[in-house]
Amino acid sequence: MSQSITTKELARRVVNREETLILDVRNTDEFDDWKIEGDSVYVINEPYVNLLDGIDPVTKKLNKDQEIIVVCAKGRSSKKVAKMMEENGFTNVKDLEGGMKAWSEHLEPVKIADLNDAGSLYQFVRLGKGCLSYMVISENEAAVIDANRMTDIYERFAEEKGVTIKHTIDTHLHADHVSGSLQLANHTGGTYHLPPKDAREVTFDYASLEEGSDLTVGNTTVKVQPIYSPGHTIGSTSLIIDDRYLLTGDILFVKSIGRPDLAGKAEDWVGDLRETLYSRYKDLSDDLIVLPGHYSSIEELSEDASVNVRLGDLYQRNKALQVEDEQAFRKMVTENLPPQPNEHDNIRQTNMGKVNPAEEKQREMEIGPNRCAVHV
Repeated sequence: MSQSITTKELARRVVNREETLILDVRNTDEFDDWKIEGDSVYVINEPYVNLLDGIDPVTKKLNKDQEIIVVCAKGRSSKKVAKMMEENGFTNVKDLEGGMKAWSEHLEPVKIADLNDAGSLYQFVRLGKGCLSYMVISENEAAVIDANRMTDIYERFAEEKGVTIKHTIDTHLHADHVSGSLQLANHTGGTYHLPPKDAREVTFDYASLEEGSDLTVGNTTVKVQPIYSPGHTIGSTSLIIDDRYLLTGDILFVKSIGRPDLAGKAEDWVGDLRETLYSRYKDLSDDLIVLPGHYSSIEELSEDASVNVRLGDLYQRNKALQVEDEQAFRKMVTENLPPQPNEHDNIRQTNMGKVNPAEEKQREMEIGPNRCAVHV
């Protein structure tokens, strides 16, 4: 009988760069839009509909003795295909539990650094969507930044570390994924922080995240310093952690910059985006380590699967930071906008508290890659 592999097991393979062969049986348009990626991951797409009458279409492509992981949208079709392959002599076939839906929700915690007074900083890598969230720990307290909606993962991690989540923070009003920050604060008795300029239409109480109002995690000196940095949204606010790490939200990424159009304000906000990238950030130390809110490709992951880069190095490598002419910058941004995230308006409405879709609907709203960046 064919075996299953969990998203956690597959994530470790991707992170450890182990050779992995995947047979993705979703429709080709779904596959082309979004797939499992990794340095040592090889993926073949053969739609399930082509295999209903037999597995001949893949028999010629695959060795019957090699390990093959079958993937579908929700984990049902992959089980059927794996069974068919086993019945036809394939000896090492596994199906991915929960399919791409489960892969989209997996979070892989990676330790970034030790902080002052025995504190620590963790990055949670959402491999299936490219979202990055963070937890700052100091003494017996924690702050979570840009939490995904799978709040139980952060709660379990905090429990393992013996800390209580006292603060949850959104660097901006998200449009590509449903935020879990408010829910996490409600579950843990913490305080939810949101930039006030992004909170004008929200239906719930929040604490203002504003430059000049630093936060302290624990009774020691792990400082969370907000820096107003509009452009992706009008309220986007970056965070300097422990004077060493710059959490840029969706303003600046490793190989790209944030898009200004998800609220329909591209022409209005592109000037703010340039001001943030070419002035506000330029005034910061080159030695700050940038920790973005997303990554776009597996190439941006370092050896330990974290995403981080020195700010000064980004100004040397990231082409979007090297356009001196303002009009050329405006043209570059507005002409390189990718398709908008799936259901981005519904996601924004959900994150404002105006609608409350069922959990399964929220999953469907998030399906697909993140599209928060302008790629040059």
